[in-house]
Amino acid sequence: MKYLHTIEATFIERPNRFIAKVDVQGEICTVHVPNTGRCKELFLPGCRVILEQSQNPARKTAASLIAVYKGNRLINIDSQIPHRIAAEALATGTLPGFAAPDFVKQEKTYLDSRLDIYYESALGEKGFIEVKGVTLERDNFVLFPDAPTERGTKHIHHLIKAKEEGYESCIYFIVQMNEADYFTPNRETDPAFADALEKAAAAGVKVLAAVCRVTPDTITVAHEIPVEL
Repeated sequence: MKYLHTIEATFIERPNRFIAKVDVQGEICTVHVPNTGRCKELFLPGCRVILEQSQNPARKTAASLIAVYKGNRLINIDSQIPHRIAAEALATGTLPGFAAPDFVKQEKTYLDSRLDIYYESALGEKGFIEVKGVTLERDNFVLFPDAPTERGTKHIHHLIKAKEEGYESCIYFIVQMNEADYFTPNRETDPAFADALEKAAAAGVKVLAAVCRVTPDTITVAHEIPVEL
């Protein structure tokens, strides 16, 4: 995945979930934040951020804030990206833990959930992958979620149901940074999600995590990292 027209700016504040104020070479600008998570450990006044400038003159904000430097670590925070790059990697056989299937579809309804990826193989295998983007890092390990997520917990229960009905099922944590030692659920923030993830693993649902190759204008899936439940 490649972004076009990226520039560096300095973060000032985040008045609400959807916008931020940044300094672009001395000019104060309001930009869109494509992530409704808290990201409190990232959005610190004075930190460096990466913007993608919009080419749509009718848009309310001229740019989107797509990445944040946490010290020297660049973290992509674009929540629309993880399922897209996972689907692309799956289709090309480069998603760790999977061989390339014969058919890949992004977003398919199962029960009352819209799961991120559905796939089929010529051998008759059918499966769902729910993708979660991970931006929370502590001491070189990563966690999800950074805020309670009833929707995320519901997705896990639906993956368990799909597994019981004969589908292959996987929840995949796409870590939106270059390196991390391992992934673990954020039990302190959302114990229900952590419990559901343990239940899913016991039921045979795959629980996988992979870091990405992240630059100011690109992000692609890199390699798998351990999951500790």
